[in-house]
Amino acid sequence: MLQSPISSGATGLETPAGIFSVVQKKEVHASNIYEDGNMPFMQRITWTGIALHAGVLPGQPASHGCVRLPHAFAQRLFGLTDIGLRVIVVRDDIAPGIIDHPVLFKPNPARPELALATPPPSRGSGSDRGPPVRVGAAAPLPDTPPTLGSARHVQILKSIAAAKIAEADAAGKRAAEAKAIAARRAGEVAPAVKALRAAEANQAKAEEVLTGAERAVEAANAIPNPPADSPDSAKLETVKQESMKQAALAKEKATARLAEARTQLETAKQQAQAKTDAAARAGDEAKTAEAARDAAVEAAEEAGRRTSPVSVFISRKTQRLYIRQGYLPVFEGPVTIRDADKPIGSFVYTALGYLNNGADVRWSVVSMYQYAKGAEPVAQPPRRRGEAEPIPADVVAAKAALDRIAIPQDALERISEIVLPGSSLIISDEGASIETGKDTDFVVVMSGEPQGALKTRRREPRYRDDDYFGGGYGKGGGGFFFWN
Repeated sequence: MLQSPISSGATGLETPAGIFSVVQKKEVHASNIYEDGNMPFMQRITWTGIALHAGVLPGQPASHGCVRLPHAFAQRLFGLTDIGLRVIVVRDDIAPGIIDHPVLFKPNPARPELALATPPPSRGSGSDRGPPVRVGAAAPLPDTPPTLGSARHVQILKSIAAAKIAEADAAGKRAAEAKAIAARRAGEVAPAVKALRAAEANQAKAEEVLTGAERAVEAANAIPNPPADSPDSAKLETVKQESMKQAALAKEKATARLAEARTQLETAKQQAQAKTDAAARAGDEAKTAEAARDAAVEAAEEAGRRTSPVSVFISRKTQRLYIRQGYLPVFEGPVTIRDADKPIGSFVYTALGYLNNGADVRWSVVSMYQYAKGAEPVAQPPRRRGEAEPIPADVVAAKAALDRIAIPQDALERISEIVLPGSSLIISDEGASIETGKDTDFVVVMSGEPQGALKTRRREPRYRDDDYFGGGYGKGGGGFFFWN
């Protein structure tokens, strides 16, 4: 356990007591709304601007809502934490306690064993995922199955996620190639259709020419024979014969031209149909490839989530149970709380590791107050660092809260699919804060405590370069920061 003095929010800008997690880390950061807002080793715990960071500590609350830490401590803490780490802000120095209770989750060995039966290889080279292995090849099975929650178990889960990511990347490339082919095939249809229309027009023109030639033949044949006694009869007969000959020749040429036009039209039809069919096939293949890509991405995301601890929140206020994994909601449903009209307290239960080769889990608990119904700060005598022991968590009240909870079986099955160290259960009289959202774990704020730092901040969009921060680098304060 690490301890350090801090500076919390000044009056009107109080750092809210509650349950948070690290949602962003920046070694070098500056506030965009406060002058001299240098915030080294910043670890954001709300997207609206509350963070842990290095700053000046004058011995009293003086920040704009952030938690200021001594520079050396902030630097050390920054190197120890990961995104998603639970952060609990309490008004008293409360130490976590070890707890055991039947309601606390135990892993379901069936799903992990199934997942570990054929562990995909790592795709990374020179990384902490292990040596590179050809994607799709069967990784050698260990002589003994890894202990649930062990480093090897987590390593296998990460390898599975890495392989799924590789599959998703490959599927994405195939989808992009199929889409490009489909676009190219679709582009070939228009010229083929244009050629078809030209062939149809050419045939129609040839038919008109043949019709005209046939009429000319009929007209030539209809020329009357000259009288035999006419002095020009021989000449007139020659003219008639020549007209008939020319008309017949024109008809012959028109017939040949029409036959050629029909052949060209049939060829154009076949080519247009082939291009249309090829475009349709390419379009279907592109859709299939995109569906495969989406499925692969979803599988990769699911595999990635399985490397993250499960987070469960039970709210007496809403009478519901919520589950998140990897910052994403995965389940929500009603929960039964005995004597739901009576306060239950606020507790954070954390899975520390596995016992009995994965059959059980070792849990700790932190109570938000010395006693579950504590409404006033505990009087603590002045002390220097290291002189006094922290107040033990109210384990008795934490067990009593669990006694009142009945979790539905379907929720238990979802929770127990994989319970990694770091998985947590929050039970509280409060509901989830508005700060709970995209890319956050559950955020629970104590309603009976000052919340000035939250009330002075408006909700900002999640993705921004000019981070909206309220914790300035200036004058810090006293107190103790508890981090577990």
